[in-house]
Amino acid sequence: MSPSATGVSNGASNGASKDVPKSKASRFNPEFTQHVLDIMGPKTTERNRVVLSSLIRHLHDFSREVELSIDEWMAGVHFVNAVGRIYAESGQTRNEAHRISDILGLETLVDEIAHKIVSDTDTDPTSSAILGPFWSPNAPFRENGSTIIQDPAPGGRVCLMHGVISDLVTGKPIKGAVFDIWQASSNGKYDFQDPQNQTPNNLRGKFTTGEDGKYWFYCYHPTAYSLPTDGPSYQLLTMMDRHPMRPAHIHIMVTHPDYKGCTTQLYPKNDPWLATDTVFAVKDDLVVDFKPLKGDDKAELELDYNVILAPGNYTGKAF
Repeated sequence: MSPSATGVSNGASNGASKDVPKSKASRFNPEFTQHVLDIMGPKTTERNRVVLSSLIRHLHDFSREVELSIDEWMAGVHFVNAVGRIYAESGQTRNEAHRISDILGLETLVDEIAHKIVSDTDTDPTSSAILGPFWSPNAPFRENGSTIIQDPAPGGRVCLMHGVISDLVTGKPIKGAVFDIWQASSNGKYDFQDPQNQTPNNLRGKFTTGEDGKYWFYCYHPTAYSLPTDGPSYQLLTMMDRHPMRPAHIHIMVTHPDYKGCTTQLYPKNDPWLATDTVFAVKDDLVVDFKPLKGDDKAELELDYNVILAPGNYTGKAF
């Protein structure tokens, strides 16, 4: 009988190791996972082999550890199907797969792996946070000093937001940086979630810094909101006895061709959901203080927030 018929690989194909480590005694076939890995074809790229091999090992180990039942496995299959169905039926606007990555902490972890830099000075670059599913590449460029509020909303508290974008190494202001902002309205919905009340690109805008590295514009004090409570992601939250709330936040993406960009979120310091953000995106340096503003008839609040970018070739401390 051939190795493939027994489920046991000879380990000689596809560059796999011939020395398969022996597992402790188990009622499960100790060589099955290695066989699944060994039948990857020779055209598998090196990176795909690394990522998929690790995924398969962890998935098999998880299944053995919890002794996954057939009913539980099939429930997972139906769950994945439901994630795809809601995306298709929404016209590809409701990304439940992205949202599930968020509530499992996966996007925040991947974001940290991709962007975390520890400076070799006393100052670190501004922390990143997850992009989330609501960014749009179509936000218009606006003049500094203008507003992103196209459709005034009941209860919206107007805020003058301003700051300086500077170089981590030199401390000097950065000219020509693009400050991209997007936020939910006072009802907790983004523009394309709320076409009855918001026109496209409401509460979105891009601003370019001048010689002094400054940006300034009018926006709203952010509003906390709930993730949808009628789909697979909420079903998963319910299974874990967790709430669906995100603390109030403003999204920003700051870029410049000579610097490492920063995509992040800013949170009012008095928000009650900071400690239990359902997507785990809150970091200490992203918690900010909205202060009362006097002498400006356009706004009642002010947020002064400076952004520090690392040069494109900066690596920071090695670990």
